[in-house]
Amino acid sequence: MADEKTKTTGLELRSLIKASGELEVSLQDVPIPQPGADEVLVRVEATPLNPSDLGLLFGAADLATLQAAGSAERPVITATVPPSAIKAMAGRLDQSMPVGNEGAGTVIKAGNSVAAQTLLGKTVAMIGGAMYAQYRLIKASDCLLLPIGTTAAEGASCFVNPLTALGMVETMRREGHKALVHTAAASNLGQMLNRICLKDGIELVNIVRSAQQAELLRGQGAKHVCDSSAPSFKDDLNAAMLETGATIAFDAIGGGKLAGQILTAMEAAANKTAKVYSRYGSSVHKQVYLYGSLDTGPTEFSRGFGMTWGIGGWLLFNFLQKIGAADAAKLRQRVASELKTTFASHYTRVVSLQQVLQPDVIAVYAKRATGEKFLIDPSLG
Repeated sequence: MADEKTKTTGLELRSLIKASGELEVSLQDVPIPQPGADEVLVRVEATPLNPSDLGLLFGAADLATLQAAGSAERPVITATVPPSAIKAMAGRLDQSMPVGNEGAGTVIKAGNSVAAQTLLGKTVAMIGGAMYAQYRLIKASDCLLLPIGTTAAEGASCFVNPLTALGMVETMRREGHKALVHTAAASNLGQMLNRICLKDGIELVNIVRSAQQAELLRGQGAKHVCDSSAPSFKDDLNAAMLETGATIAFDAIGGGKLAGQILTAMEAAANKTAKVYSRYGSSVHKQVYLYGSLDTGPTEFSRGFGMTWGIGGWLLFNFLQKIGAADAAKLRQRVASELKTTFASHYTRVVSLQQVLQPDVIAVYAKRATGEKFLIDPSLG
């Protein structure tokens, strides 16, 4: 980047929800900090637009009210937050917040510790927020040194989706299940999970929302694919549960009836293999974890799956904290070693920080549609 050694400020995307009920997303010039002993300064060269980032980016704003202002170089987006949603945003009102969970780039400055100096000039992946920026100051310990020959774009998504997929498999193992179910399974994360399960010999039931998505996963070797838009969905799901014995599911949808349908199918499969009838239903524990909210409506279910079941939330960062630093490091190392195979990410479009705030671009990525994954390159524009 031109005159990088003499630059004192860099662009950073900020999201502000005012107490008056207005969302404002803009680009701001912020000082480029100097690294402390155990810190590095990274030139951010790639950072993904994950669904998990959109909640912070737009909050509870009604995007139907979105308006564009500012200039091409300094665009500003505003939208209205409905009065009914303001209470849920109380913790962030009138605070300008940086956005972006993960990213990758080149270390251009480093503190004097051995760990920091080792990373100088290297391409690293990072996690820790505030990645939608030209520069990011971060602890050396929060960086993952990418293998030689790996680009920033290839490493930009090596935390959230890969560790989420690995975390699901690890949760399955730790809680005593032998097979699992995943919804929105044609997503980047879903394709990674399918590759992990194929590699590790784990039975996986993939639930998708169209025939095209089902065909995509089958083309990648998926054995059990259930299309929720098909008339035969419930029968297909029951058959997959019976064949795999899956008793744990991770649901990216959240709202609607799918979680309940999964539990019902698990119960039906368990009852078919049960040796003794119980009026309380199967004694096999059935668990659905909601880890996403593609459908923000209520989660609906009919109690047709006995008394041995659970529905709860699952969050990557809580899971990593629970398993501890040593086990989390093992997962991160696996991601690094299989970054171009098992954990490869594919993007449909690369955009600049300015383009992130263009209404026509927002209209596409805000849909959070399966198969549409955007990558931000802060050096563009």
